[in-house]
Amino acid sequence: MSGLRAEGAVTAARVAAPTNRLRAGRIVAIDAFRGLTFLAMIFVNELGGVSGISRWLKHMPADADAMSFPDVVFPAFLFIVGMSIPFAMHARIGKGDHSWALQRHIVYRAFALIVLGVFMVNAEEGFNAQLMPISIHAWSLLFYLGVYLVWGAFGVRNAAVLRGLRALGIGLIVVLALVYRGGADGHEWMKPQWWGILGLIGWAYFYSSEFYLLSRGRLWAVLALLCFCVGYYALAHRGGLASPVGWLFSQEPHAAHSQIVLAGVACTLIFFDSSRADSNRRRFVEAFLFAAVLALGGLALRPVFGISKIYATPSWCLYCAALCVLLFSLLYWIVDMRGRDRWTRLIDPAAANPLVTYLLPFIVLSALTLAGLDTPQALHSGAAGLLWAAAYACLIVWVVSLLARRGVKLTI
Repeated sequence: MSGLRAEGAVTAARVAAPTNRLRAGRIVAIDAFRGLTFLAMIFVNELGGVSGISRWLKHMPADADAMSFPDVVFPAFLFIVGMSIPFAMHARIGKGDHSWALQRHIVYRAFALIVLGVFMVNAEEGFNAQLMPISIHAWSLLFYLGVYLVWGAFGVRNAAVLRGLRALGIGLIVVLALVYRGGADGHEWMKPQWWGILGLIGWAYFYSSEFYLLSRGRLWAVLALLCFCVGYYALAHRGGLASPVGWLFSQEPHAAHSQIVLAGVACTLIFFDSSRADSNRRRFVEAFLFAAVLALGGLALRPVFGISKIYATPSWCLYCAALCVLLFSLLYWIVDMRGRDRWTRLIDPAAANPLVTYLLPFIVLSALTLAGLDTPQALHSGAAGLLWAAAYACLIVWVVSLLARRGVKLTI
């Protein structure tokens, strides 16, 4: 009987497995792209409080029909998530995961990101400060403690102790949700709102992972699904689709962000699908053609939808995806082909611990605000503000490296 069960698991894994093969070994350009993205994300988040700088260093207004440097950073985050999906799926299948195990992993990871996003966005807006039992900043710090207890990488070998820590973290998060007070009268509970950055990534990761498995790793199928997402956004935007479950599925942003994630999936298949011709010339020609088609698609759709990060329009998605393809191609040529990779060691901590890197500035902000501290006013404007934002981003990456040496990691 055990042999039959094992054979069934192998069969299930084969059913779920993509038909392609991926290149083995570390790809430095992917880590470099991820590290640069998180470094840029800290930088632009810190610029949010800086005045007197170019508007191209600020997020563009929703109706500006334009995008700036900060408007490209979140898409780069989505793109690198997409590039990682094929490798993650193949790694789990290689370890023996069958189809249900893959589904559990995808749902669990997406759910964790969505929980993080929803809690974080409710700590930023919607709360009733007067009726909260504790300061929202203390509430946030306790939430981050709960996150670490649930998803932290502990060097604990005792399974009972580890389960106890996880249970304590879950209990703390549940209590924080129950004591939250929102709305003018304090009678409202937490709401998804716009899901928060991590929540949006969680949804896009979920849909794109399912799409990748559905495509069986075939590039043409991934591109077809990317086009489907563009069409889905267009129909939803025009009122041609009704959400079957109300507020749970906000079709337009999830379809939009999935376009960028799927572009990252396609980029991985263009560069690292071993079942395709092993030719750098072929890789770069296909990558440039892909970027050109994405850009032309964005150009064609701009008169209809405009360019807007806030509205997650197709033109914004496709333009950003095209830029990401070109940037990754450049990084691959520099660090993997030319071997100029020594500089990547500076951003390796951010690449290896992306969630810790993303969350740490929010933890620092909550702690400083709770203590009544702030950076000097001179650092909130002009060139001094720019220099401070750059220095702060580097400081965070350095602190992440110190934390990593002490085993502080998140395992979502």
